[in-house]
Amino acid sequence: MVDKLKIKQLTREFIIAIGDDPDREGVVDTPRRVADMCEEILDPTTANMKYTIFNSDNYDGIVLVRDISFSSLCEHHLLPFIGKIHLAYIPDTEVIGLSKLARLVDKHSKRLQLQERLANEIVADMSAVLNPKGIAIYIEAKHLCMTIRGVKRPETATVTTVFTGLFKEFHMQEMFFDMIQAH
Repeated sequence: MVDKLKIKQLTREFIIAIGDDPDREGVVDTPRRVADMCEEILDPTTANMKYTIFNSDNYDGIVLVRDISFSSLCEHHLLPFIGKIHLAYIPDTEVIGLSKLARLVDKHSKRLQLQERLANEIVADMSAVLNPKGIAIYIEAKHLCMTIRGVKRPETATVTTVFTGLFKEFHMQEMFFDMIQAH
């Protein structure tokens, strides 16, 4: 749960600490806006989500949802990282409602996070819910902690992948990459 009152107080103190006037026009409502922003982007409402599961009807192909956009906050610098996730699985006996995959991304991205952990948490959650024959995830994101500070490389993107089960086989990874590039 986001403590909006505490965030407002701390934001006001932050504004003072950087040498600005928290009561000047343009900044006076910043503490409220920051608290609202934190509530929105660190929203835990999907943490206890219910999964919609269906019988797979013996489907044994790849289920892929491409281009799931997401944003998260780097836990090291409290700066955003923003990108897309491609998520695929091979069902065993059940399939999951497609919208639940996007909600699964939200569940794990709407908190202080690392991109590598984000990939692992999504895969672990899917494994626990579906027990599929394999999962593949590809995350590509731009991290503001690399683009506006430190090394300042605005065109840099970070890619992380996780493959489980049948996707550990190289030819299955090739098929996955062909599918995500077939726009």
